[in-house]
Amino acid sequence: MTPQSSFMIVAVIRDGQIAPLRELLATMTNDPGQADPDNRLVPFGRFDRLHFARFVIIEATTAREIEAFGVTPRPWQPALTFFGDLDGDADSFLAELAAKAGPGLKTIFAFCEGFSPEGTNLLEWMQAHNIEPAVNYVNWVGRTVRQVHEEAALHDCLAAYLKANVDTIGRDNPRALRQKLLSHVEIEKHAGRLRLTPPAPTPLGWQIRNLLHKLGVPLILLLASPLFLIIAPFFAIRLRMLERSDPELFIRPDRQHIRDMAAQEDHDVTNQYNVFGDVKPGLFRLLTFKFLLLVTGYAARHIFNRGFLARIRTIHFARWVFMDDNHRVFFASNYDGSHESYMDDFINKVGWGLNLTFSNGVGYPRTTWLIKEGAYREMPFKYTQRRHQLGSEVWYKAYQGLTAFELSRNSRIRQGVETYPTRDAEIREWLSLI
Repeated sequence: MTPQSSFMIVAVIRDGQIAPLRELLATMTNDPGQADPDNRLVPFGRFDRLHFARFVIIEATTAREIEAFGVTPRPWQPALTFFGDLDGDADSFLAELAAKAGPGLKTIFAFCEGFSPEGTNLLEWMQAHNIEPAVNYVNWVGRTVRQVHEEAALHDCLAAYLKANVDTIGRDNPRALRQKLLSHVEIEKHAGRLRLTPPAPTPLGWQIRNLLHKLGVPLILLLASPLFLIIAPFFAIRLRMLERSDPELFIRPDRQHIRDMAAQEDHDVTNQYNVFGDVKPGLFRLLTFKFLLLVTGYAARHIFNRGFLARIRTIHFARWVFMDDNHRVFFASNYDGSHESYMDDFINKVGWGLNLTFSNGVGYPRTTWLIKEGAYREMPFKYTQRRHQLGSEVWYKAYQGLTAFELSRNSRIRQGVETYPTRDAEIREWLSLI
């Protein structure tokens, strides 16, 4: 199994260079924000380990909201962010980026402070500006870009053959249908038109780190449980005090902002999403936020790593990242369906989960005991998330037209090819997937 990882390069943009940078990044796209895989600067299609990638200009457009808490907004210089999700380790991928797209990346990063196209070592600079996420969610750990493409080709191959031959073979003969399909797969593989590459061995170092994390986090929490019991009453009292006193910011997002965000959406079955904002002031909120993201990260890594994030099945990758010395937080995801359905999914299925984390952000609707109200107050929540949303200057997806559900279905079809169902009911269920 090849585990997935991520990178996120963040650099401050030079004064007065945002507009020309946007013009340059626009040359990498076809439709608004949608990457041309073969663009001349960063030809994403040449990187066969890359699932998703994007360039985002992070501006603190909602920075003044923190004034409602009696706090002066922190200065924020607009930053260029380049991040992605990939198979294997990030260090070797950054080296591959520098080798294959060095001139284009140098042209882009020349708009950033501290970078000189002539005098800066690109790889070292990217490594120095790479930020680790507090939480990194992967829909299906171990499913590679190659696997996605090969399994999609397998589904298309079987679907076309089944459609052409089902009436000849007979719909009531599932075993004969399956045998014909398997024979057709072998013929296509022998002809080189179909490949099903076996999974690579799981890196030993990753297995050890993953096991230590799986066992270590619960052990530490268990050892700290007496302390948690002592502080629990004080935590509850302080939490309710803050929840009752948090200012409400029922602000409608600007209409032009909504139009700008909508222009980048629904060009594919999958969309991109970025939000950025301030963490509520005070050490209490920051520590609460960090602890809850610690738990979220554990669940994403060891529990929700096979197609589900709680009850949500539409997210491919997501990340939470603390920035500006923990005063601000950035969230990004790649999800299937429309923006509205994405929000409704979260509200209806895991609103409590949204409340646990995002309620610690400025502007979020007031919660009760962290899990009640908040996102369940539909319009204030939708206004807040849209107001804090940032567009992607460039967004790339390696497998256009495929949803997370279809990736899972195709993997099940492959599993049915490589294993032998013993009952007719199992064979019929496998055939129904094609």
